[in-house]
Amino acid sequence: MRRPLAILAGVLLTGAFTLPASAAPGDEDFTIKDPRITESSGLAASRQHPGIYWTHNDQDTGAYLYAVDSSTGETVATITMTGVGTPRDVEAISMGPDNQLYVGDIGDNDGVQWPYVWIYRLPEPRTLKDQTIRATQYVVKYTDGTRDAESMVVHPKTGRVYIIDKHEDGGHLYEGPAELSPSGTNVFKPTVPVDMWATDAAFSPDGRTLAVRGYLGGIAYDWNGGKLKRLERISVPLGQGESASYSPDGSKLMLGMEGAGSTVVAEDAPGAAGSSDSTTGSGSSASGEDGDTSGSNLKVGAIALAAACVALFGLRRLFRRR
Repeated sequence: MRRPLAILAGVLLTGAFTLPASAAPGDEDFTIKDPRITESSGLAASRQHPGIYWTHNDQDTGAYLYAVDSSTGETVATITMTGVGTPRDVEAISMGPDNQLYVGDIGDNDGVQWPYVWIYRLPEPRTLKDQTIRATQYVVKYTDGTRDAESMVVHPKTGRVYIIDKHEDGGHLYEGPAELSPSGTNVFKPTVPVDMWATDAAFSPDGRTLAVRGYLGGIAYDWNGGKLKRLERISVPLGQGESASYSPDGSKLMLGMEGAGSTVVAEDAPGAAGSSDSTTGSGSSASGEDGDTSGSNLKVGAIALAAACVALFGLRRLFRRR
């Protein structure tokens, strides 16, 4: 009887260490089910609320933000922003340091060339419920005249805001002041070219990678202190894709579409730079508090091993009774 038991033990132990770990909250595809959200033009992962993504319409009946639970696709909170003018063309949303949400009213719907555009900043609420939150409004101009733009990102470490203009032949990264002023005009200046007809962009949680998407593809850049270095191409779902965000752990790039019942697709983060572990920059395989799947696999394996030992012990007692 020892030999069958040994074989059984080997099978159980092998299974214990090969069980797949479940996905982290916010790391899988989902569909936005709220009928009010028909023009989702931006996406930002919450850091306080696992699995929650903030989005907005590019044109809406008010200054609204929606918190969507990626596990169900349902809206769990609607934020009404006060302290801002009537939004014109809201195209981007980004999470900055200290759980501050930045909203980019930076588009030019109907080809209107605005002499200035707006950025709104507000604290992400600690409690997810329908509520009104006062936002700070910033006036933005560009050094080289009016721009059409749909991409705004906030560096997760420095809090500096950047805009990428939208041009079919490629645009530029525009850098804002080190700190935005609510009382004056914030002038953004072009720094480096971006080889993409950009519809949205996102920083990895560690701030080392900038992912820029368009309708037909995307490009991942090594941030390199703002002196972009091209890393690789990004595959995107075809269609009117106008939103992008990294998942909270940095393992996935979440790519959204416009339209009613639109889907957000989770793609593997570019290269290995998506990790929020700023000491290694080696992606989800690196050890650290965020984006570390090896720890999850180990926990799952340990639990399965314990179950295997209990089962083996019980079987041995059963065979002895025979």
